[in-house]
Amino acid sequence: MKYPLPAAAATEARNPASLNIDSLSALELVEVMNAADAQVPAAVASQAPAIARAITEISDRMRRGGRLIYSGAGTSGRLGVLDAAECPPTFSVPPGMVIGVIAGGQRALTTAVEGAEDDSQQGAADLQALGLTPLDSVMGIATSGRTPYVLGAVAAARAAGCLTLGLACNSGAALASAVDIMITPVVGPEIITGSTRLKAGTATKLVLNTLTTGIMVQLGKTLGNLMVDLRATNEKLQDRAVRIVAEITDLPAAEAAAVLGQCAGEVKTAVVVSLTGVGPEQARERLQLCDGHLRRALETSVSNGE
Repeated sequence: MKYPLPAAAATEARNPASLNIDSLSALELVEVMNAADAQVPAAVASQAPAIARAITEISDRMRRGGRLIYSGAGTSGRLGVLDAAECPPTFSVPPGMVIGVIAGGQRALTTAVEGAEDDSQQGAADLQALGLTPLDSVMGIATSGRTPYVLGAVAAARAAGCLTLGLACNSGAALASAVDIMITPVVGPEIITGSTRLKAGTATKLVLNTLTTGIMVQLGKTLGNLMVDLRATNEKLQDRAVRIVAEITDLPAAEAAAVLGQCAGEVKTAVVVSLTGVGPEQARERLQLCDGHLRRALETSVSNGE
């Protein structure tokens, strides 16, 4: 099925600021693009209530075992896959907890797959293959708001009882009537007409950054603004883990590293061990009782007189 663009498809309009972009100097071009990009944060800010609602509802489902699944095509799909891929190392979540699905599959991450975005049935099939449950949350990402692949995906998600969300950069799009929560940062015409990897792509990245960061904070993946649930898979992250433990506990770096070693590199466990004197297993049990929230686990220790 073909879905027409809404009459006021801002992303397909010509931007008056760049009508003569091919005659500009490099510096002038940079200045025009930068001025256009500066409009994006305000567009995202206008969607704060919808993004906040999405964070709250997705977090609630994830606490009960649900997943967050992105569906998109082209740039939108790649940004969803990127956001999903960054969650395990940043927040130590299982790889299957946040999933990015892109029209055309793995090959589409680096190569355009012609026609993949126009197949609504494949969009539905790709989601159904994940074994959807009512605890899952599915976000369709489509700058135009009418990509058939994405509409097929959210239709399958709705049929499975999932929470459905949409992210588009055009108001009045078909996606809005197909989902429970719609996020629509309208960024206006692109510097290169229709090239939605520009402002629309930036807006999409900002929304996804806010969404998953907010969800993970609510799930207890931080203490203040410290990344206490990171997975230290390389030297940089190992160093960061030591610095975080040292920062919270006031231990010298060498001692913080030693406690981390006793705790299998788990930052939250190491902090509880350092500040309460319990062993690693007891620390893990305490964290589990507090749903993984480090602050709660430490406050429980204080209330117990430890």
